[in-house]
Amino acid sequence: MPLIEPLNQFANPEVKALVKFYNETLGFCPNSLLTMQRRPAIAEAFVHINKAVMDNKGRVTAEQKRLVGYLTSAQTGCRYCQAHTLLAAERYGGSEARLKNIWDFRDSDLYTAAEKALFEFALAASSVPNAVDEHIEQALKAHWDDGEIVEVLGVIALFGFLNRWNDSMATTLEEPAEEAGQKYSAEDNWTKGKHQ
Repeated sequence: MPLIEPLNQFANPEVKALVKFYNETLGFCPNSLLTMQRRPAIAEAFVHINKAVMDNKGRVTAEQKRLVGYLTSAQTGCRYCQAHTLLAAERYGGSEARLKNIWDFRDSDLYTAAEKALFEFALAASSVPNAVDEHIEQALKAHWDDGEIVEVLGVIALFGFLNRWNDSMATTLEEPAEEAGQKYSAEDNWTKGKHQ
């Protein structure tokens, strides 16, 4: 049971227009945003930063950003966000093979050297304590420019917020996201956990 029940997506006129962003990204408005609506300014600010972070200004693709979000969420244990990022990565062109094998990225030909550098950065940056070191920095800078690195760290930081929000709230997982979690992570023993 969630700590705070989400509101109806049309409860606050200020946030109603922002819901459209998620209808494109996920096909539905997530319960996390519907909970944030209890303080519309938080929901509005969150959507604006989400749009800014997920806007592709360099070579980092929408699918790659969602895979970075997935690894960040898996590293911190947020099952809600793991499911959401898998669903979003699929919607942005992620193949079944890439989504099912993301944890084998180090040894897989499904991912480029540039992607592998992003994924190592995601795992290190979302670790506690932070594990970004000179080796990770060098690998990252060998493939990505400063603006792209800022975009990716924005994704990692955004999901740091979401991971804490959704795990603390025990946000109820929506059916399409749960289906994506089961489809792509069943072999990794993924469950929705407390997000009932």
